[in-house]
Amino acid sequence: MARERQLELVHLLRAVTVDFDLAAGRFAARNGLHATDLRALIALLDAGRAGVPATPGRLGRELGLRSASTTALLDRLEGLGHIRRERDPGDRRRVLLTVDENAIALGEAFFGSLIDGVIAAAGELDDVGIATVRRFLLSVRDVARDHADGEHPSDPGEIRG
Repeated sequence: MARERQLELVHLLRAVTVDFDLAAGRFAARNGLHATDLRALIALLDAGRAGVPATPGRLGRELGLRSASTTALLDRLEGLGHIRRERDPGDRRRVLLTVDENAIALGEAFFGSLIDGVIAAAGELDDVGIATVRRFLLSVRDVARDHADGEHPSDPGEIRG
């Protein structure tokens, strides 16, 4: 019985992921962005919130892109006015990436009601519930990252029929 309840969580997470992905796809399509463009903007915003300097190399590693693909991505986002490249004042050899305020406003206009809805849902939880959900989501994120990095026991390519 416990496994059935746990599998239900897996299926609910998958459904949430699909719904978030569909919303992201609509936003990207409306704004002339590729899926990778949107992932890049999210990664840059996350870096800013975490106080981590966003550089082209870091972004490329995070998105799994080679240098030339990262450059093309940044050229595209800069051309659309969504990011700025600026020299690091502490190391003029290094380029820092910043998401433009207009791109942030565009994202807030589209995703604001979604964010508000998630905040309202979280508002129904007490501090212990929030802490439990947070621990669970961080663990799930780590499992997903490990899987994406190839740290999983079986690979569909290895399955023989």
